[in-house]
Amino acid sequence: MIEYIKGELTDLTPAMATVEAAGVGYGLYISLITYSAIQGKQTVKLYVHEQLVTGGRDDGFTLFGFATKQERELYRHLITVSGIGGNTARMILSAMSPAELCNAIAVGDERLLKSVKGIGPKAAQRIILELKDKIVASGIADELHIAPGGSATQVSAVNKVVRDEAVGALTMLGFSPAPTAKVVNEILTKEPDLPVEQVVKKALKMIK
Repeated sequence: MIEYIKGELTDLTPAMATVEAAGVGYGLYISLITYSAIQGKQTVKLYVHEQLVTGGRDDGFTLFGFATKQERELYRHLITVSGIGGNTARMILSAMSPAELCNAIAVGDERLLKSVKGIGPKAAQRIILELKDKIVASGIADELHIAPGGSATQVSAVNKVVRDEAVGALTMLGFSPAPTAKVVNEILTKEPDLPVEQVVKKALKMIK
């Protein structure tokens, strides 16, 4: 079992980080929260969740990386909810911060949860009902309330790189490239100074 990977950050997109440790390059799927936390760093430490992928031509492990233990624990709680898979959990953690997610579950904010692509009324209700007590018992909420809030962003000039990275990240999350590109272009037309992680965050709530 891999607890964490620490090494040189050799490649980074809003959906995946490649970390080289002891001569091995590990590709880890990440959320926008983790992307913001490690962007611009040379050496990183990512807490790992391993997921066994079966049923295809080749079985194997998929690695998910998290900048904090709290985010990883929230991810692990989310995937215990019926109907919430790994990519959906990662999408939730990309659409809102861990603190926002904890608050939404604690106060029963179905509206905020339903704003995430793929989360309908029943899924939102299940998340709240099944995780409210678990999150309180685990102490995650308390830890997040006293931690620095909000996600770090870096304002960058709007260019083809920002657009392509946003579309690429959303495509990796399972969305079709054509409608995704349309939404991304719409966002950048209205808010041309948004960094890529904020573009993806907004697109997750707009893609039909």
